[in-house]
Amino acid sequence: MDKDAESAEQTHVDGLKKIAERPKWDNKVQYLLTCIGFAVGLGNVWRFPYLCQIYGGGAFLIPYAIALVFEGLPLLHMELAIGQRLRMGSVGVWNSISPYLGGLGVASLVVSFLVGLFYNMILAWILWYFFHSFQNPLPWRDCPLNLNLTGYVSECEKSSPVNYFWYRETLNITPNIETSGSIQWWLVLCLASAWCLVYICFIRGIETIGKWETLKNPEVWLDAATQIFFSLSLAFGGLIAFSSYNAQKNNCERDALIVGCVNSFTSIYASIPIFAILGFKANENYNGCKNWNILRLTNSFNIGDENITLENYDDWFKYLNKTDPSEVESLNLKTCNLQTFLDQSASGTGLAFIVFTEAVIKMPGSQVWAVLFFVMLFSLGLSSMFGNLEGVLTPLLDLHMIPPWIPKEIFTGLMCLTSFTVALIFTLGSGNYWLEIFNSYVGSIPLLIIAFFEIISVVYIYGINKFNDDIEWMSGRRPNIYWQATWRFISPFMLLVVFVAYVAVEAEKQPTYNAWNPDYVQFPLADVQPYPKWVFVICVLLSVIPVVSIPLVALYKLMGFLKKYIMNRHNQNPYANE
Repeated sequence: MDKDAESAEQTHVDGLKKIAERPKWDNKVQYLLTCIGFAVGLGNVWRFPYLCQIYGGGAFLIPYAIALVFEGLPLLHMELAIGQRLRMGSVGVWNSISPYLGGLGVASLVVSFLVGLFYNMILAWILWYFFHSFQNPLPWRDCPLNLNLTGYVSECEKSSPVNYFWYRETLNITPNIETSGSIQWWLVLCLASAWCLVYICFIRGIETIGKWETLKNPEVWLDAATQIFFSLSLAFGGLIAFSSYNAQKNNCERDALIVGCVNSFTSIYASIPIFAILGFKANENYNGCKNWNILRLTNSFNIGDENITLENYDDWFKYLNKTDPSEVESLNLKTCNLQTFLDQSASGTGLAFIVFTEAVIKMPGSQVWAVLFFVMLFSLGLSSMFGNLEGVLTPLLDLHMIPPWIPKEIFTGLMCLTSFTVALIFTLGSGNYWLEIFNSYVGSIPLLIIAFFEIISVVYIYGINKFNDDIEWMSGRRPNIYWQATWRFISPFMLLVVFVAYVAVEAEKQPTYNAWNPDYVQFPLADVQPYPKWVFVICVLLSVIPVVSIPLVALYKLMGFLKKYIMNRHNQNPYANE
């Protein structure tokens, strides 16, 4: 046997040995619960309802359902199947299909790392609220007194106690992203605690783990697609890593349907109480706004108490404004609009830390409900963080990029420490603005690009027929026409169209963000400000850096191939240039 044959045989034996030695799940339920825990996270509680709110409620369900059926489930099935068949992490899987695809696994690794940075900051916020949930009364129930003890803090009076506790007591937020502010020590302690808890749990191993015209807007379809990817945790590499610990004879199609349906059901189910609370909060703020105006009118016009009520406020206002408009104008009454308060309530991460906290203080035994709520939120986030860490650690271990003399526990600790250090940016006064940037730019376009290349790689490079044979060998039946059509044509086409349309639309407008600015004329409404140019450059970099490895690795491999080809040609004919 020649040396090449011996080398190939040895590689095959080593591969079989590696598969045999790879850890496995204790049982199927453990695996499914881990995948569901990775998929079902904080995004189901605040991101999905928030997107439904800003895009017209039921209208958003159409692109969401289409993205689920034609993008989410096919990609989920494909990731579970390819990880289970090849029994490697994301880098190993794509590198084994083709050396030119090694950058695809690196892209998933980088996305998992960057998402883990801001995701664990949310867990830190949850810990901060959890620690304060044992106080009686809850610290976000009432406004604090001012320095002179003559009244309440102005910023709190203009907004609300829950808003003040979130923006001032928790974040100590700056009025814009260019004002960095100082590091908030209490958030640093909570962030350190969150990373310690993630590390302790992780090192035990895998066994513990109405506006229908909005449909024309490419942003709606991008948000629907990325919500599916973000919610199902697709393109992060974590699901590939989890499925790689499966026995190869396993029905991964059924697993994909179970995980996908449970995840979407959770999002829709969670939206029911969330929208009820949103409506409750908006109605409370709306009535509070009108009551404030009623008090001003009653005192100014010497009207008897309780003559002006919420029910007849509009009639009284019209009458007084008609008889003495100058006096009414001098009172600087608030503009009370229910829709404005509804829009103001839906505020991303603030959905949990503003809306729910306001609902909790209205309940009897509010401390108990607050503790239970934040324990639930932390549990959701913790299971997702396991998947993010697995999406980083497993590829590095599979590629033997970690020196064998470094124990896995030590390396995991170093990785958590590095992540904690980088994430200190989120503990600044401007940290919430940066977190929104990471959420918007790391968790959107890169996921679409990675998903597109994953499907193309499996279907047209690995080979769809070979992939079908693998699934038939693992599950006992060949994929049906639905899977075939989505993998071959529908999914990659939809991903490409959404990406191109979104980039074309975004290139024509300047991105903005919502700032909490007490000096804003219409405070407490959000002060919508454009991103400074240097911040916008960072936004672009966060969209590009996670996926730049895809072309770079392919180019590097191509250069190596060309160099080897030229050297071989030269060795075959050393006198060609003479």
